[in-house]
Amino acid sequence: MNPKKWRHILANLTLMVIGSAIMAVAYPLFLIPHHFVPGGVSGVAIIANYFTRIPVGMLILVLNIPIMLLGAKAMGKNYLVKSIIGTLLSSAMIDFFGEILRLPSATDNPILASIYGGFVLGVGLGVIFRAGGSTGGTDVIGQTVNKYTGMSVGFGIMIVDFLIISASGLFFHTLEAPLYGYIVLVISSKVIDTILEGWNYSKMVLITSTRPEAIEKFILTELDRSGTALRSRSLYLNRDGETIMTVIHRKQLADLRHFIKENDPEAFVIINDTYAVLGKGFKSHLV
Repeated sequence: MNPKKWRHILANLTLMVIGSAIMAVAYPLFLIPHHFVPGGVSGVAIIANYFTRIPVGMLILVLNIPIMLLGAKAMGKNYLVKSIIGTLLSSAMIDFFGEILRLPSATDNPILASIYGGFVLGVGLGVIFRAGGSTGGTDVIGQTVNKYTGMSVGFGIMIVDFLIISASGLFFHTLEAPLYGYIVLVISSKVIDTILEGWNYSKMVLITSTRPEAIEKFILTELDRSGTALRSRSLYLNRDGETIMTVIHRKQLADLRHFIKENDPEAFVIINDTYAVLGKGFKSHLV
């Protein structure tokens, strides 16, 4: 493995550690003291912690094991490894700040806790996703549902999160718990999307390159996406070339940009938000 590859891996691991630390402090400072459920496996862990007093990080790790085993085939080797690393880091960080350092609640005001909890959580997760990492949980469920039903990953995650947050009202015997949980989810999602340079789950990418073969292979094999190759001509250079059009998941954008930069730094790339995508791996019809 060349030095550039090692530096890239080291940089991503560093970002994942930083992101895990940022998201982890949101739990003892804002979420756990107020019983705010942000959705996903961490939401289930907060509910279980309320009844069992088992550390939230440990619960997240235990709950993720069967999910990853079930979704291993759908996820692929690279995504599985990133999910395992992200889950171990985030779970350890949550218990480090909550159980070892025992950080106190930052505020007694539930509105402030939901706003700042969602913001801090979103910043941490956004940094992790920007590094190409994952924290498992509903990401894995979304990937699995997408593979076997064709439902978009984002829509699958949204449904699971909605059900988990709604269930918190039953367990905590108050309608306010899910209401605050929705605030946390909306704010954290917006912050994540902002860090990843977009609001939507999908991104349309147009790539004009004189070395399209390597980029096409990376999209097909590493990102497991398809696309369309269009013959094109540069107006300025009056030279024929090829333009690749593809639609990818927002979390794959960082990997694609890094690959293009390393293999064809002269490539011309346009990235657009995509509001509706029809076809395999995305929506089967307009809602």
